[in-house]
Amino acid sequence: MTLIAGAIAVITLYLLLQMFRSANPAALARAIRFGGGVVALAVAAFTGLKGELVVAIPLGIFGAGLLGWTPMANAGFGNIGGLFGAGATRPAGQASRVRSQFLDMRLDHDSGQLGGRIVAGPHAGRDLDEFDLAALLAMVPAFDAESVALLESYLDRRFPAWRQNAQGDAAGGQRRTVATGKMTTEEAYQILGLQPGAGRDDISRAHKSLMKKLHPDQGGSTYLAARVNEAKDTLLRTHNG
Repeated sequence: MTLIAGAIAVITLYLLLQMFRSANPAALARAIRFGGGVVALAVAAFTGLKGELVVAIPLGIFGAGLLGWTPMANAGFGNIGGLFGAGATRPAGQASRVRSQFLDMRLDHDSGQLGGRIVAGPHAGRDLDEFDLAALLAMVPAFDAESVALLESYLDRRFPAWRQNAQGDAAGGQRRTVATGKMTTEEAYQILGLQPGAGRDDISRAHKSLMKKLHPDQGGSTYLAARVNEAKDTLLRTHNG
């Protein structure tokens, strides 16, 4: 019986590990946060019934924060849920957008996936995913410098070794200087994936989250990282003004 129980435990642990490996990180984080909130509220209720209010009250507030419920927000204590990553600071499905003359790029905050659509030229209206590497490199001569930089960011994610494999580094061999002009507040909100009027804390959190997605280990882009930094500076200057 001990051997059978041990085997069942090992199999169960293996299946759980496989489930965690294949799960969406954002969905997994929400599930863990929800479970932790429920457990914290249950323990708070139990200790409260025993009369240990000194432990029950802060534990209950902690659990409520994990679940995104902010009962003390209206009393001047701020968004407690925001301390634990809950609430409406960054809703599911949030994305950043960067647009140039020829491309409209979209970075999904949850998955980190970078996609794009051609908005001008003979292929206008088509997604970049429809083209292979050779066809995408063939578009480079017709693109402006900013569109080339965005396309390179996309290629770095979809074809990590494209620079080494492309003959003569067709897109990077004769790189043009990117001159995007002064970023508008509307563009900055789109790049950070925020709604107009977002607060300083929301701006900082969105910036930090995006910079993690744009890390070189995640197939990041120097150009996109620079645009995200510029968006943050633009919005913070607006707040300071």
